[in-house]
Amino acid sequence: MLSYEGRNRHAENMLRTIQFDNPEWTPCSVGFLPATWMKHREALEDVCLAHPRVFRGFKKGGRDFEDMWGQEQFELGRHTDCWGVVWDNIERGVAAHVKSGPLEDWSAFESWTPPDPMTQKGFGGQPDWDEVRERLDAAKARGRIATAYPVPHGFMYMTLTYLRGFGNYLCDIAVDDLRIRKLTSIVEDYMVAVTRKYLGLGVEYLHFGEDLGLQTALPMSPEMWRQWVKPSYEAIMGPCRDADVPVYLHTDGHVLEIIPDLIDVGVRVLNPQIGANGLDGLEEMAKGKVAIHLDLDRQMFPFVTPSEIEDHVGEAFERLYDKRGGLMLLAECGPDVPLENIHAICRSYERLCNLPEA
Repeated sequence: MLSYEGRNRHAENMLRTIQFDNPEWTPCSVGFLPATWMKHREALEDVCLAHPRVFRGFKKGGRDFEDMWGQEQFELGRHTDCWGVVWDNIERGVAAHVKSGPLEDWSAFESWTPPDPMTQKGFGGQPDWDEVRERLDAAKARGRIATAYPVPHGFMYMTLTYLRGFGNYLCDIAVDDLRIRKLTSIVEDYMVAVTRKYLGLGVEYLHFGEDLGLQTALPMSPEMWRQWVKPSYEAIMGPCRDADVPVYLHTDGHVLEIIPDLIDVGVRVLNPQIGANGLDGLEEMAKGKVAIHLDLDRQMFPFVTPSEIEDHVGEAFERLYDKRGGLMLLAECGPDVPLENIHAICRSYERLCNLPEA
């Protein structure tokens, strides 16, 4: 269990939530894509200012509406990452999608060179490990949790589908192609090296992101997932579990059947989609067993009334709340979400989550 000593109030409350140790309030947040800021601009600032308990410390004029979070894939055009995967963006401020992978034809495998985990990351950037250490140390000095996001979204299974193409990858594992075993080991070794580097630098909380599910099911049987993906998760996350460093896993899509496996390999905080998994499933498979950072149903946000939003948030809270902790709420809002619905999300948080004064 991570110590509370020296933490500020908000960091301690987060740790108590993760560790099921009676937090003061239920952490909650609203996230906006860069495209959302680009569209609403000052009007979205006004929403934030109207809810200071949700947007703690927010100040008028402090937001660059054109900021793309420093991530190349939010800019228009095509971009190539350190694995040689080509991404295409047709709407600035929204994440790009994969256009092609360098290994869609196995004939390229022998001449392909994977990235070096110590010198190459993301879209060709050079990791500044001294800066990473300084940032982690500074977070601890300010009483925060030293948190890191070691690799971009899609760190293991999705990287394989990017490299080979989704259909090719599924065919590869179906026939147990020896080349996909070799490629899996290459990707796994990269992720293990980066994770161990962060552990050595003193990280206290590691975030990973990977969309393991489809809308209503896994893309493969749970048995196949345990054969082809779980061993890599164990290799990557096991050292975190053994060092008592909590692992946060974002995963879009339906994942109910493998939640026990995710807990087994070291996931302490799971970020599942409510729409793809359902409250019944999450209550049965996750509540009280792993901390849930619940992704409220962003697919409904653009299309329903504010009262329906409040009903949705209220039902989710009622079903998954545990006074011991283990629940956090997240609402991601794209540019198509009406401002009145964002207000409704915030009002729900203020009513339900016992938020401290700003």
